[in-house]
Amino acid sequence: MNTAKRFSIAKVAAVFIRFSMRLKSSGGRPSAPLGSRILTNPDDIFKHNMWDHVQWTEEDLEIARQKAEENSCVRLPLNEQGKFITAACQCWDQFYETHQDKFFKDRRWLFLEFPELLPSGAKGQSTNMCQGHQQAATPLCSASSMAIEGGQHQQGNPTHHHRNTDPFNFQESCQEAVRETNEAAVENSVFPGQHASFRILEVGCGVGNSVFPIVNNIKETDSFLYCCDFSPRAIQLVKDHPDYNDSVCHAFVHDICDKMATFPFPPQSLDVILAVFVLSSIHPERLQGVVNHLSAYLKHGGKFLFRDYGRYDFSQLRFKKGRCLSENFYTRGDGTCVYFFTKEEVHNLFSKAGLEEIQNLEDRRLQVNRGKKVVMRRVWMQSKYGKPYPPSPS
Repeated sequence: MNTAKRFSIAKVAAVFIRFSMRLKSSGGRPSAPLGSRILTNPDDIFKHNMWDHVQWTEEDLEIARQKAEENSCVRLPLNEQGKFITAACQCWDQFYETHQDKFFKDRRWLFLEFPELLPSGAKGQSTNMCQGHQQAATPLCSASSMAIEGGQHQQGNPTHHHRNTDPFNFQESCQEAVRETNEAAVENSVFPGQHASFRILEVGCGVGNSVFPIVNNIKETDSFLYCCDFSPRAIQLVKDHPDYNDSVCHAFVHDICDKMATFPFPPQSLDVILAVFVLSSIHPERLQGVVNHLSAYLKHGGKFLFRDYGRYDFSQLRFKKGRCLSENFYTRGDGTCVYFFTKEEVHNLFSKAGLEEIQNLEDRRLQVNRGKKVVMRRVWMQSKYGKPYPPSPS
């Protein structure tokens, strides 16, 4: 009888979890994420370097579409395109040899837009500064977190709570059962970070512009960060950084397009995967396989956090003819490549990998060069997708 009740509770819980995740799906944009500096008076445009939540008119979209059509009408010959795929590692390695760690700035904004990078209850240096901003975002909790706004509560033991009819406790029971299964699966494995209760992977970490803001925020928590890049030079720069600490971080060389390459941790062992301006560098025909493969390493309830270039970003429209490899996919002068996503493409990419939408935003801004009086329309995609819990036995 108890077994039958437990199965019934688990079944209700699984339905409740899927429903609660859909409620948090981004049909509309949250009020605070992606900035709050709104341009209301056109005369003020040169008072700041960036304006948020910029609305495009139909005319703006048509002008952008025409520019993209013009710069992609002459494509690189097919017999020359292969080198940009096979030599991608060498191109990025040369990039980091040239620029070292001086090209990109550290991403201090990470914890404002992606508070899921910290286990629940942990308050990092960056998160303390903008607590109100995080609360407005109302993110789902990370895989091993205890409680957040919106009704996800600390997980409980199904054998102790099967008499409680509160639907939130049904959810707790189901999530706790799955969490224990995940932990049991990796308990006997030996790998870096195996004893951490919260594990993050950043793919395409470069020289650590996300790594070190994360490391400096998780070192007082029971968390561990893995970071990889296919550039050996980039990984060496990460390891040589004074803040690199192998007790909380493991940096390694890895090509996420190589399905035969192994990760230093088992499947279903990660709470969060972070991909910031990395998937755009991969040929669009290979993207689905990459996301499918990475998603297998997420725990049930884990999150995939994504930020990258959006369709008709200023950087797409400034390409000259002859730099286009395929539709919306270009090569830069240094041999590195970039793809420009739409919101629908992002959704399809992660949904086909078995993940469920939590947030999927198009971030449109005006970037201003006040000295030269130049205005640039920037478009970025920002998304969060979760790995659902498996259906319970019926």
